[in-house]
Amino acid sequence: MPQQKDIVKIAIQMPGAYPQLIQLDQKKPLSAVLKEVCDRWNLQGPDNYALQYADGIQTYITESNRLDIKNGSILRLTKAPGRCAEDLFKGIQSSDSGVRCDSLKQLASLSTDVTFAQEFINRNGHTLLVKIVEDSNESPLILTHTLMGFMELMDHGIVSWENLSTVFIKKIASFVNAKTMDASIQQVSLAILESMVQSSSSLFEHVMQEVTVERLISHLQVTNQQIQTKAMALLMALLQTAGDEDRQGLFDFLSKRNLRQYIYKNIIHSSGPVGDEMAHYLYVLQSLSLNQLEPRMRTPLDSYSQEQRDTLHNLRQAAFETESESGLSHERRRSLCAKEFKKLGFSNNSNPGQDLNRTPPGLLALDTMAYFASRYPDAFSRFVLENSSREDKHECPFARSSIQLTLILCEILHIGEPPSETGSHYHPIFFSQDRLLDELFCICIQLLNKTWKEMRATQEDFDKVMQVVREQITRTLSSKPTSLELFKNKVNALNYSEILKLRQTERLHQEETLAPPVLELKERLKPELLELIRQQRLNRLCHGTLFRKISSRRRQDKLWYCRLSPNHKMLHYGDVEEEAETPSIEALQEKIPVADIKALLTGKDCPHMKENKGKQTKEVLDLAFSIMYDVEEYSLNFIASSRTDFCLWTDGLSVLLGRDMSSECMRSELEILLSMEIKLRLLDLENVPIPDRAPAVPNPPSNFNFCYDFSQAEQ
Repeated sequence: MPQQKDIVKIAIQMPGAYPQLIQLDQKKPLSAVLKEVCDRWNLQGPDNYALQYADGIQTYITESNRLDIKNGSILRLTKAPGRCAEDLFKGIQSSDSGVRCDSLKQLASLSTDVTFAQEFINRNGHTLLVKIVEDSNESPLILTHTLMGFMELMDHGIVSWENLSTVFIKKIASFVNAKTMDASIQQVSLAILESMVQSSSSLFEHVMQEVTVERLISHLQVTNQQIQTKAMALLMALLQTAGDEDRQGLFDFLSKRNLRQYIYKNIIHSSGPVGDEMAHYLYVLQSLSLNQLEPRMRTPLDSYSQEQRDTLHNLRQAAFETESESGLSHERRRSLCAKEFKKLGFSNNSNPGQDLNRTPPGLLALDTMAYFASRYPDAFSRFVLENSSREDKHECPFARSSIQLTLILCEILHIGEPPSETGSHYHPIFFSQDRLLDELFCICIQLLNKTWKEMRATQEDFDKVMQVVREQITRTLSSKPTSLELFKNKVNALNYSEILKLRQTERLHQEETLAPPVLELKERLKPELLELIRQQRLNRLCHGTLFRKISSRRRQDKLWYCRLSPNHKMLHYGDVEEEAETPSIEALQEKIPVADIKALLTGKDCPHMKENKGKQTKEVLDLAFSIMYDVEEYSLNFIASSRTDFCLWTDGLSVLLGRDMSSECMRSELEILLSMEIKLRLLDLENVPIPDRAPAVPNPPSNFNFCYDFSQAEQ
């Protein structure tokens, strides 16, 4: 008695008869099963029959695949593959063209099944098809079915492509090269040549000799999308199979023939959508083209290369209107160069080439900077001079930013990565430009400077700015802009404020998708973490902060200090000297009882901003705040030195007044703390022990010689 798992309940159909419902015993030979089925329908010669799936891909059932049959499957009793192959082999040789056409059409359909293909090839059926193609005496319809059947047979790998005759290859190539030819014949001929190219290097050489690349490009200009797709497939196969030298030659040829423009005009901007298969080939072309930049990306600057040194100095000279250096002494000239390289944003101003030793981006960063300086000299000079006139901590370093931006663009565009077999994420903008990386860099380096100002960034915020710029570029490219101008407009519209809004929206969406228990845990944790932030703000006020006074002449010439008393009842403040240490509460002569504070004002509502209305910059307005006290007749006016200090003090004063904190710093810190706490709680659920006490701090090392002192600027 067979086990239940060896029994499969199926239905078997046959034209002109009622279906049979049987329990298929998987341990019984398939020949015995066929005999039982034939006996039920009184059919003689069970060897002449076979079972086949009735739905989907109608594969023959064999001993090797019978275990794939599932309960409820519907099978069909049909002619055995050997008998079918014999009948079609004879039909293809019939003197009746109608019989030949029907036999070849059926062959193209049945050849998708490897069992049938093996039977047909065993009868040398494939050589019969080759002869039909070589003679080319049949009608276009018969020839189309012949080529399709041949292609399906060869796809199984039973017969090697290298066994094909030169005459056959030349004939297939002639179908592709012909200016007037049936579209179906050209389509399948292109597919056959693609398979040849991918099968061996010798066939690659043969196809390269027979097919004109110009003809393949002309196929991209037709309205038939299938022809376009197959022509692109063959082009990509040639590029991927070629060696480095042949590939470079092909790229040069395709560039001279304006391949990108043809694709941009006839495929991307065509009336119909780009199909999935074509999208893959566009992605492959984009990937292979951009990977031509990889050698530059992997090569550091060579300090012995006069050409590379000249490029660096040309970059410096383009940024600054320097006096003639010919009459300067060596030391004076060296000092001038170091000073200007520092203004240009190089970390190692005495030897800027060392900044370009990092690979990637290597020499590619030097290329993009030089391109920007020569292509857009006004924008380049404006960038450098604008930042060299700012305070040291607020300047956006051009060279450092350019090197990092080039690396980001390489990562976004996947330069140096081989194309994926299933990738389809191409950028339409790539096909509208011959130098995409350079042009994107020129737009994005100016975007970086704009974002730097929007974020009021300092040197310490460099990585944060680069993260925002990466997000701006990635989000804009994901919208598939079709031109540089469109990309420029979109990426500049996506300013820092918009990025923050998008992040908040996505964060809220993520929260909505969280499981209810996690959301509940988050709400329970909020009060505790908010109290932690409140205490931190009050502690910061107790420590105190140094503020500057801005006179009517806008000179920052006086300093004063303000701090909260330990019992949180009194604000102490007073003038201090430039080099003075943190003053004690007793040293601060003035004080205001916290109980007397009536209001907290910010920005243009502050009294000291109203007095100089129209004269204050937006940066000063955003850092100004005041407290009103003694029935709001008096005010203490502040201008914070940074946005962080502004947030800390306005939050702390809000806590003293019994109000909610509302700064962006508070929201960011709360989100970070919530995220960390939830992760820790979930770790606890997974039996990861969390210690109650912090681990002991290890003893400091005996010396700190391994640390680099960045405060020592190189001259």
